[in-house]
Amino acid sequence: MASWAEFAAAEPAMAQRVRERLEAGAHKTLATVRRDGGPRISGNEAWIAAGELWFGVMPGAVRAADLRRDPRYALHTASGDPPGWAGDAALSGRAEAVDDPERRADAVAALEEVPEGPWHLFRGDLSEVLLVVMGDPPDHIEVTVWHPGAPPRRRLRR
Repeated sequence: MASWAEFAAAEPAMAQRVRERLEAGAHKTLATVRRDGGPRISGNEAWIAAGELWFGVMPGAVRAADLRRDPRYALHTASGDPPGWAGDAALSGRAEAVDDPERRADAVAALEEVPEGPWHLFRGDLSEVLLVVMGDPPDHIEVTVWHPGAPPRRRLRR
């Protein structure tokens, strides 16, 4: 597992492109593991601050219970439609619930608007980062996959 800062230090160019995809739209898709072992897909917001990947969850949301029971997650960025599609990023790993007030303050420092009232905060460790972009020329897509401790692997798909 790696933090966002460790990923960014290991692969700064890829991290910048992934961050651009993360910041291109407010809503992402978060996958968690339901109690019965099946996937749960939910709309969610996520951001990077203080060298970490963060996501907030409304109180009472079942995905918060999912993550506290089984911390595995997958996060996919918002995807545009062709012909203006600029790419996608997907991050997966394990989430940690964060209740410490100082760490919560670090996480929300980058937000323009902090949710009022109670909400759950999770920090995401990374086991895989995937970036998909249109190739140049645009007759293929490039798929780049990074795992901690290894160089990225790049594949072209036609």
